[in-house]
Amino acid sequence: MTAEPPPHLGEPHRQGLAQRLNWLRAGVLGANDGIVSVAAIVVGVAGATSNLAPVLTAGIAGLVGGAISMALGEYVSVSSQSDSERALIAKEKRELLEMPDEELGELAGLYRAKGLSPATAQQVALELTAHDAVAAHLSAELNIDETDVVSAWHAAGASAVAFTIGALLPLLAVLLPPDGWRVPSTFLAVLVALTLTGWISAQLGGSSRAKSTLRVVVGGAIALVATYGIGTLLGAAGIA
Repeated sequence: MTAEPPPHLGEPHRQGLAQRLNWLRAGVLGANDGIVSVAAIVVGVAGATSNLAPVLTAGIAGLVGGAISMALGEYVSVSSQSDSERALIAKEKRELLEMPDEELGELAGLYRAKGLSPATAQQVALELTAHDAVAAHLSAELNIDETDVVSAWHAAGASAVAFTIGALLPLLAVLLPPDGWRVPSTFLAVLVALTLTGWISAQLGGSSRAKSTLRVVVGGAIALVATYGIGTLLGAAGIA
């Protein structure tokens, strides 16, 4: 009896990959957006006034509104993707019922196009069709796994929760310290948090840690400086 080959460590050879990547993407984007957007709001208001009540009001409004917006955006986006995938799966199943010979020839042709000889391609198509015709065609033709269609509700929930957790950090950072330390504390907390999320994102995604971290940190710093500058100008002009 031949032993099963060991899994390739570090390579995504497993079921549910699309679901996990979908959760990761929604979570990382949600956390980053929560940190940056709410931090930009509270820092901007803090630049315009030293009164804590407007800062708190703006921060909570930004947290609630942002979490709902992120969840809705994820739900709509992922729903469109999953609806398209389910429609393609249904179409493939219908074609396999109505024209099995043509579908078998199409599958063999796909493997010939990948470099297999006609005889080998035909044999592969026959064996895969006998094992699971739907899965064989979805994989070869559409690169879809029927059991791995992304969930819009999961993506929406992950995005909303991550946004809320990320948004709480700048909100607490601007509320807890004394007046003179609110803005510096928020800047520091946000940049540290963005460094951490950028590093985690790169670590889980297998990309460059330095580039990923630099992107989110620089982007967040620009947002904070811009909104604080605008708030300060409005406060000095007596508009806010």
